[in-house]
Amino acid sequence: MFISDDHRYMARALQLAERGLYTTDPNPRVGCVLVRAGEIVGEGWHERAGGPHAEVQALRAAGERARGATAYVTLEPCSHHGRTPPCSDALIAAGVTRVIAGLQDPNPRVAGNGLAQLRAAGIDTQVGLLAAESAALNPGFVSRMRRGRPYVRCKLAMSLDGRTAMASGESKWITGEHARADVQRLRARSSAIVTGVGTALMDDPSLTVRLDNGAPGDVRQPLRVVLDTRLRLPVTAKLLAQPGRTLVLTAHAEPGARAALEGAGAEVLSLPAGTGGVDLAAALQALAARDINEVLLECGAVLAGGFLHAGLIDELMIYLAPTLLGDAARGLFHLPGLGRMAQKIALDIRDIRKVGDDWRITAGIRDKRQEARDKS
Repeated sequence: MFISDDHRYMARALQLAERGLYTTDPNPRVGCVLVRAGEIVGEGWHERAGGPHAEVQALRAAGERARGATAYVTLEPCSHHGRTPPCSDALIAAGVTRVIAGLQDPNPRVAGNGLAQLRAAGIDTQVGLLAAESAALNPGFVSRMRRGRPYVRCKLAMSLDGRTAMASGESKWITGEHARADVQRLRARSSAIVTGVGTALMDDPSLTVRLDNGAPGDVRQPLRVVLDTRLRLPVTAKLLAQPGRTLVLTAHAEPGARAALEGAGAEVLSLPAGTGGVDLAAALQALAARDINEVLLECGAVLAGGFLHAGLIDELMIYLAPTLLGDAARGLFHLPGLGRMAQKIALDIRDIRKVGDDWRITAGIRDKRQEARDKS
């Protein structure tokens, strides 16, 4: 049974965990608070992969005051040797007497083992306090561990009449500078930015993170991923000249084009073909194998519609501009075959907020099978 103080300290641990939003990838964002006799004696968060975990940071801050303390940690302490030693061992050695974990670690290498090790050492353990909040802070890590694929967030910008570009393809800029800065923050938290070769050819984007007017080389750059069925991406594409890595996923790897792209610094991976191009589920599985947690999909209507139709989009981030582009302009999704109201795709609006002169709509995709079960 958790009391109000438990909630307060775990909420503080979640605040600390959020500080690693842009830096911990591919590890989860984790925070830890040590409390003894009603006083916080140590705090910490996981800052970056390969660095000390949140528990170790908090124990270092507490020193000898950790003995007899309660540890509030947003994710179950690890119990295995990775790039760092097990946090469960560190908590036991420090003399902590109670551990409250927000979420059981979905990583099969841990998955309750850390808590079991603590209990075997005589430490009182509990799990499940603000578990939903911890999972919400780590949707990609949880998705990769439980579903074998990243969490997919699709970013779109549209006019009030639902258009994303003029008929010519011109789209700069539908939204204002505040919305575009918000997109940079979405990119910064993502493990990979995925686009299609059509968008790469039309817009020649850089797909880099630029935060607070800093140069792209000043921040961690997500993996840039281009779905390019027939390897049409030119070696002069801007995204190939940017800091960080570029991965090209193809279904028909012509040797000459492949060699040219690899010579320009890209990695080229051949995958099975799906309807109209690269198999999208196979693409996500390939990214999960590269420890990709969160994918930001920035693409045109055809690829966005393909992901949506395949049920592979977890969240929509739609920036709505107070403008009208007219009937001839391009739509948000290419979704052929929807002819009846029964075929409509229902959304779950999670948040609407003003960003500069624009509005940001955050939505999930409703599960028709779950809706059918709810009605039965």
